[in-house]
Amino acid sequence: RNLLSVAYKNAVGSRRASWRIISSVEQKEQSKGNADNAATASEYRTKVEGELNEICGTILKLLESGLIPGAGGGESKVFYCKMAGDYYRYIAEFSQGGDKDKAAE
Repeated sequence: RNLLSVAYKNAVGSRRASWRIISSVEQKEQSKGNADNAATASEYRTKVEGELNEICGTILKLLESGLIPGAGGGESKVFYCKMAGDYYRYIAEFSQGGDKDKAAE
């Protein structure tokens, strides 16, 4: 249980940090009027968002289809539900519009 949590947390954590930095760079370049640099940062941000979506979607599917329903004790179920909540929060962090609303629900 803990190894699964740490593995996915590490995979998502580095990408979340990258996403925040890239978003900041993109905004700075836009404010400076450097459209080419902003476009490059935007492309990379989109790529990182795709990776985050894939990783979060994978763990959420695993949690909701197997781990939460199959959790034996209350402590395990709470752990997995908290984990699912964390990954929905991560999705809401970088999503826009309807996807953000869906993840926030």
